[in-house]
Amino acid sequence: MAKPTYEDWHEEDGFAIDNATKGALNVLKWAYDNYDDELIYACSFGVEGVVMLDLITKAKADAKVVFLDTGLHFQETYELIDKVKERYPDLKIELKKPELTVEEQGEKFGEKLWEVQPNRCCYYRKVVPLQAVLSGATAWLSGLRRSQGPSRANTNFVNLDENFQSVKICPLIHWSWEDIWDYVKEHNLPYNPLHDQGYPSIGCAPCTLPGDGRDGRWAGKGKTECGLHIKQ
Repeated sequence: MAKPTYEDWHEEDGFAIDNATKGALNVLKWAYDNYDDELIYACSFGVEGVVMLDLITKAKADAKVVFLDTGLHFQETYELIDKVKERYPDLKIELKKPELTVEEQGEKFGEKLWEVQPNRCCYYRKVVPLQAVLSGATAWLSGLRRSQGPSRANTNFVNLDENFQSVKICPLIHWSWEDIWDYVKEHNLPYNPLHDQGYPSIGCAPCTLPGDGRDGRWAGKGKTECGLHIKQ
């Protein structure tokens, strides 16, 4: 059977919006029924990420998950990944590293590229590695929520991803910040302790500060997206 394309689905067609998961579990079951091992979840291991992982295991216990390991993440993030692996041993979690180490990048482009050219740093350490991962995938999952900001307000369950020439599926579009935390507490999910220290959005350690929403990401750089979810 041919895999569905973006043109086969528009906005919320065909997905029941249940009270428990606001359509997320229905979307995930549909996605894995149609794409199976050709579907990859790109997880940042923020709090939305652990919610997504718990929901994903209800649809496919051995789903493929990739973490873009820039080499610059907080130690707390790596510790959370270990906890997730223990809780969901069947998940196939890959830590995808960039072609260049942090040191090699510094030698080639100058030290602390994230300070002088943050977009370029994100491109080499996140966008290019995800391009490599998705080269063999038909579709990918993301934990984007519409309430995260203007750049995400029009996200649908099923989206055409021009960056990676694939289908991007976003099950959590209708979830609020409160919904995320209610689910974490109800299911006793592990999460990054930095969330309790004023970090609602957690990325690389040199670029992330406490803040409101995504304001703490690349603080002072006029930047709130790494490039994975905006047209290059």
